[in-house]
Amino acid sequence: MGGVWERLVGSVKRALRVVLGSQCVTEDLLQTVLSEIEYTINSRPLTYVSADINDPDPLTPNHFLVGQPEAALPPGVFSDKDAFGRKRWRHAQVLSDHFWRRWQSEYLPSLMERKKWLLETRDLQVGDIVLIADEASPRGFWPLARVTEVFPSADGRVRSVQVRTTGGSSYRRPVSKICFIEQCPN
Repeated sequence: MGGVWERLVGSVKRALRVVLGSQCVTEDLLQTVLSEIEYTINSRPLTYVSADINDPDPLTPNHFLVGQPEAALPPGVFSDKDAFGRKRWRHAQVLSDHFWRRWQSEYLPSLMERKKWLLETRDLQVGDIVLIADEASPRGFWPLARVTEVFPSADGRVRSVQVRTTGGSSYRRPVSKICFIEQCPN
């Protein structure tokens, strides 16, 4: 009945309402911001299609809509002072950055299921593909990694993992900052 995309539309509307607040924006500015938001939302990874972590392309909605994973150039660096200049494009970029931060803080936790004490859930395992939840990541950047080592706590549950990104960097992250994407092939 469309529940999946309706929830996505609702999360976009909530984040956009907070970002815009009571600002009065022009139609052109709103169209630019909505285009940036569309690109951001459609660049999120749905699943991982390759067995090689060095292959940086997860399957995204842009694969179906545009035929390629990236349909735009990466965003620049914009500050809040750009929102008050005469260049409306910069203002749109600032609003898009604010949207990204807000939407990321609402969307990523929805990917991290926390069914504490209700159902037994599978712990992360070596080889699993994960999305690193990083508040400092630039707009539209979804860092994927492969779990290389797990660190169980005294109760036997995995509480932190060592991950290797597509660039070859290795990080130790708590599982609360990791979103499970794809199970390791057995």
